[in-house]
Amino acid sequence: MAYARGASGLSFVVGVDKPSGMTSHDVVNACRRIFSERRVGHTGTLDPLATGVLPICVGPATRLDQYLVGHDKTYEARIAFGASTDTFDAFGSIVETALIPPEVKEERVARACLASMVGFQMQIPPAHSAIKVEGKKAYEAARAGQEIELAPREITVYEAALSGISYDEETGYVNWDVTFSVSSGTYIRALARDLGVMLSCPAHIASLRRTSVGSLTIEECHTLESLEDRHEDVALDPVALLGFRVAFAKGEQKAKLVNGNPLDPSETELFALHEATYEERLDACSSLLASTEAPPCEGELISVVCDGSLKAIYAYDEARGRFNAKTIFSVGVSRG
Repeated sequence: MAYARGASGLSFVVGVDKPSGMTSHDVVNACRRIFSERRVGHTGTLDPLATGVLPICVGPATRLDQYLVGHDKTYEARIAFGASTDTFDAFGSIVETALIPPEVKEERVARACLASMVGFQMQIPPAHSAIKVEGKKAYEAARAGQEIELAPREITVYEAALSGISYDEETGYVNWDVTFSVSSGTYIRALARDLGVMLSCPAHIASLRRTSVGSLTIEECHTLESLEDRHEDVALDPVALLGFRVAFAKGEQKAKLVNGNPLDPSETELFALHEATYEERLDACSSLLASTEAPPCEGELISVVCDGSLKAIYAYDEARGRFNAKTIFSVGVSRG
């Protein structure tokens, strides 16, 4: 089915399994071509080296980007000890090599080092990152040879679990395979750098795969090749991705919704999402919603569903005792 670019009538979110070697923007451009839709955006940059979960918004659903950020993430990383690079990953140029201390090969040492990284910390981001300094992306300044200082950022490492240690005969590196569960804004490349400092042995990321972003898992994502033939039937449920309480607009509320008018809480029944497995989300007969009587709180965001699609996001105004429109979707976002 062909669509006119920019006027496809599509509005949905899809999870892409990003291949290594592509930037997140490359994936956006590929999706623009696949769906014949100019309005495409991503909600969480992945380094070119990395593979895995990349949420992509298509059509009016691109207005969801402000709500689909800030989620916790999970990664499977291979950390190579024996060399460091200017980007802290295998795509960078080697800047330092060193003999590998024997303790780097010891599982006991690896687990102790990783355990020490768990918790709240201040992390200095890599110079080769998309963080803007005086309006310019840090990696652009770094590539131009400019020295820049990035301010430390608050992050939390929830888990750093070792799954194996191996020796690469070709490179001479010792590799740690680690699963990281981290807060938004965490750079896994910087964690590899810090482990190298901790062990007095230069290190970098040899491979990286993001396996989840919030509730979106790698099992729900699709390769770019598979999207060529499937189009919008790959749509994810934005209500589940957002995780907000849900209201269903009926009767007079539909007209209010179209015009972005306030909603009366006394006429707005709210439903809460419960945690579900991947299999439950695939099961069309499985209800993920339960009625809730908890009153709304100041600033609470809710998803408003109308005629089977996400039509709006509202926020509760406690002073006025009403829900005010935050985002109205001209074309409802498909729930898959």
